Amino acid sequence: MLTHKAASPAPSPPRRQDAGSASRTLYVRAADPECSLPGGRFPEEIRAELRRIPAGADGPATTPGPTGPDTTAERAGQPDLTGLTERAAAWADAERTRFRALLDGVTADGTRDTLVRRATLGCAPLALLSGAWLQWLSAPGNADDSAALRILTVYASDVGAGHPRASRGSAFLALLRQLLLSENAVPASRLALDQRIGDDAFHLPALLLAMSRRPDDFRAEILGADLCLRHAGLPPALALVREALPGGADWSLLDPGGAREEGGPADLERARAAVDALPAAEADRVVTGFTWALAALRTWSAGLYAQLDAARDPAYDMAELMRLRAREGSVYHHDFQVEGRSLSDWLKQARTDPGPLLDVLSRSRLVKPGRSKASPLVNGLVSERGPMFRVFSPEDLTVIRRWIDSLPAKGEERETAGPAAAETATTAAAPDFPSLAVRPAEGRAPADLREAYWMLQRRTDTPALRRWAVGYVQDWLARSRHGLDKAELQLPVRWHRAGLRPWLAEQHDRHGQEFEDGAEIPVASRAELVDSTVQLAPLTLIDGSWLQGFTDYENASSEIGFSLFETYWDELGNGEEKLNHPLIYREVLAEMDVVLPPTGSREFSRWSGFRDESFELPVYWLCVGRFPRTFLPEVLGLNVAMELSGVGGSYRRARIALKEHGFSTRFVDIHNTIDNVSTGHSAWAADAVDTFMATVPATRTTGGRAVVGGPEDVWERVRVGYRSLNPPRTFLARQVAPRMARTLGGLR
Repeated sequence: MLTHKAASPAPSPPRRQDAGSASRTLYVRAADPECSLPGGRFPEEIRAELRRIPAGADGPATTPGPTGPDTTAERAGQPDLTGLTERAAAWADAERTRFRALLDGVTADGTRDTLVRRATLGCAPLALLSGAWLQWLSAPGNADDSAALRILTVYASDVGAGHPRASRGSAFLALLRQLLLSENAVPASRLALDQRIGDDAFHLPALLLAMSRRPDDFRAEILGADLCLRHAGLPPALALVREALPGGADWSLLDPGGAREEGGPADLERARAAVDALPAAEADRVVTGFTWALAALRTWSAGLYAQLDAARDPAYDMAELMRLRAREGSVYHHDFQVEGRSLSDWLKQARTDPGPLLDVLSRSRLVKPGRSKASPLVNGLVSERGPMFRVFSPEDLTVIRRWIDSLPAKGEERETAGPAAAETATTAAAPDFPSLAVRPAEGRAPADLREAYWMLQRRTDTPALRRWAVGYVQDWLARSRHGLDKAELQLPVRWHRAGLRPWLAEQHDRHGQEFEDGAEIPVASRAELVDSTVQLAPLTLIDGSWLQGFTDYENASSEIGFSLFETYWDELGNGEEKLNHPLIYREVLAEMDVVLPPTGSREFSRWSGFRDESFELPVYWLCVGRFPRTFLPEVLGLNVAMELSGVGGSYRRARIALKEHGFSTRFVDIHNTIDNVSTGHSAWAADAVDTFMATVPATRTTGGRAVVGGPEDVWERVRVGYRSLNPPRTFLARQVAPRMARTLGGLR
């Protein structure tokens, strides 16, 4: 170990940019479930960043250890993915060993705790959203695509489909909470406000999230990067935390390549299957994504290692604390003199160079070297009667005490990691994406419903398309609100704490009775049945699209959204083509000698066999599903209406008609079972509404005064959403809708 006199310069932490740095800003923006990132220059800027590292390379050799085989294909300029995966795994193993070794010889609990906390926070931006980059790779237009289904299988595992707070990110959140580090962790975008986390920790996850919002541009690169992260496994710095706290987390969940269940398939295998399902033409782009991710991992990990190595010296933490608090503190202390200068002046200097301040503090009457319990700085001054009461948090005081206790008595020397360790703690350069500061291209709005259907099949949009979609939803909801109080067969007028389950059972009984009462009604003719099946195709082939916003990572594992994601996951067959509802419906159409173009194609929306009105409701689904926050109450109500609509009644009647004319009944059979009111989609839909309503305050404000009745306003929106599955079609309702929508639009 290096030694230096107590008066020697303290190791300084790497200079961090403020919270507005490019990576932090992009992280916040791309974490929004209603995010819209521009096309044009922005994707090109991302591509330039991805290609900074030549294909097959993995960046500068920032850490020692094996780099894997150098294959002939790689030397020829055609990188071999197998060689890259071996290289990633070997590097990660060596890097985890390096991080664990930082604990060797550490005896002081304070130092051990510091390393654990710093390592955990450094991994937070990536680990808290582990797998989130896959969130938009499933869309209405590819809901029956084999590659998309394989990707969705991996993603469903990442979010813990079927259970709230069961995502990989939730497992990391539990670790943050155990360490009392979670104050900025929910939602994850708030991590950008945590100045304990360096800018470089946001670079990799911010780019991944940004690419996830442009899935049509970056699908292959995302899967390449994802495969890299799963081959690398547990983020190397977390190996140090695991060594110190073996029971501190569900470590199997924090390994993105591991299996969710003991003996189950590993997500690494699922990720490779997703890559293998891509067209061969996308192979080079997969390698580009993998190569970039490995280089970004290595750079980030090297910087974090250097910071932890430096932080073994208590002066490193103290220097960082002084730098972070110097701006605030320099406003005061003008009259407090330390070695001929005001403490305010020392603090101003500490914003860029905290070393001199630490030196003078160590020699001042505020500090008793080696004896924090006797030092006024952390005793009388910060006591309830002191002039600095509550200026420092308990965590801050721990840092200060640790630094004071490390100071040698007068005339002695102390051991330290020294400035050399700190000098290597540099942050990674991040692109600034100048195009994000420029107003995006306006794009164009759809010319008609058919074009809207085609344009809305993808997740990405333009300002013009986005405004059109919001306007369409507002008009549709305004029409749905018209005459709501006089409408029959709607949700109860008021929501009760007993929940919707009793009402749901009553509706199921009613459906059953209506089926029995209509037993003698003749079934539809073959021609009528074929026509109705065809006209429902634009709707049914995007099954679940009203819930597409709940594929978003934090929505998909939330208490309200987990069952909505599971419903979406079920509609698409849980990743299995034989259970995929759009594919099953196409099988029925094929039996009727109807073969349609791909759902996401322009040809589908222009197919002459469809009537224009067959696109009205599907376009509403596609629009409202894009805004899971803005229209949350309405989506929840719509979901109840949709899942309950056929159970016990119309599905059974449709089965009779299909069977009568010799067609498969599989589509209606599977819906009548999975939508059931006890354990199926209808029950989940009701439970999601109840969970949401239980969070609504019992009061609202009017004119600045609190009044009883808050839930009624929100409940009305849920009721409108329920009715929006089948809004009134009268002339008056259609005429009043645009006028009402303009009014409502100003209130949202």
